[in-house]
Amino acid sequence: MFRATFFSLSLIAMANPGLADEVVDTLSAALQAYEDGDIDYALEELDYARQLLKEMNAQELSAYLPEAPEGWTREVSETNMNAGLAMFGGGVGAEAEYSDGTETFTLQIMADNPMVAGFAGMVANAGLMGMKMHRVGREKFFENDNQLIALIDNRILITAEGAAPEVMVPVLEAIDFKALAGFGG
Repeated sequence: MFRATFFSLSLIAMANPGLADEVVDTLSAALQAYEDGDIDYALEELDYARQLLKEMNAQELSAYLPEAPEGWTREVSETNMNAGLAMFGGGVGAEAEYSDGTETFTLQIMADNPMVAGFAGMVANAGLMGMKMHRVGREKFFENDNQLIALIDNRILITAEGAAPEVMVPVLEAIDFKALAGFGG
């Protein structure tokens, strides 16, 4: 089983050559430690390899954050949102702040987190709860106190907050929702 996990993780690591060497090296160290009977060190190395792979996954998710419209700036958050997600069951997230000098809002995308699954019922019943709906392409975003919320593929939560919906919707329209639904799949 250990060798199968090692092989699977090695294949995933090769998808991102920038981190692949470090991932492969870490997995090789884990396998060597296992073969040497040092289970604790093998587990440490596997945990580190998992962390590196999560970082790769977060970088991939950040690619779905739209570029800033003309006259706006976009700052992708360098803080590791994924460390916070780990406390809530895992998953991966990406965040960016958009600003035109007067208006500023934040866009977050979270995927494969157990808390996101908990939002599914709320989002499905948002209209019944009196929340205003905004159509963005084929997706439904619900408004709650200047926050727009959508659930994509029942596992990816998108929130945009900090500005009026008419300011945020044009940026949301630039998201490739179909491709996003296939993220990680």
